[in-house]
Amino acid sequence: MLLGALVLLVGSYAYVEYVSRGKTYASISQIPKNTVGLLLGTSPVSSYTKKANPYYYYRIDAAVRLYKSGKIDRILISGDNSTKSYSEPDMMKEDLMKRGIPSTHIYLDFAGFRTLDSVLRAKKVFKLNRFTVISQEFHNERAICLAQCYDIQAIGYNAKDISKRKGLFVQIREIFARVKLVLDIMVNKQPRFLGDTIEIS
Repeated sequence: MLLGALVLLVGSYAYVEYVSRGKTYASISQIPKNTVGLLLGTSPVSSYTKKANPYYYYRIDAAVRLYKSGKIDRILISGDNSTKSYSEPDMMKEDLMKRGIPSTHIYLDFAGFRTLDSVLRAKKVFKLNRFTVISQEFHNERAICLAQCYDIQAIGYNAKDISKRKGLFVQIREIFARVKLVLDIMVNKQPRFLGDTIEIS
């Protein structure tokens, strides 16, 4: 059983790396243009340290950089809005607008509870078959792998990451998230919610 669990952990991690290889970019000059950037939500406050979450602010920086460089024309923010008092899309939109992104160029997906929901809702609700994922590299790789398995053409722009020492808990969580991804693909897991089509124009 232990050997099987180890094979599943290592195999899932390697599978995500393989499928996403060559589809993430750290350079603005090298990344191809897409009409829409899918900004994956997170909290501005770390659930581990209870301090400002660098992952959040680095993703905001990356989205602004892509938009102002002309590499994307619209931003779809997908995140958790599970309670009235907590809305990742609204918080991220506010910070993007402070950085000069027009509100008319920002679209919100309030049901992005998981990466799977964010990616599949982008296709099923927002009718996108091609987009640029905006998050840290490890997260982009997982989102791109998922997209590829559901016939979505996705690339990723890598937001700045933090050191492995400081991000240890996130890195450990990522190992298990990739196992969950593989299992979700095997059972054709679907988003928790869908809903009416929303056109990004």
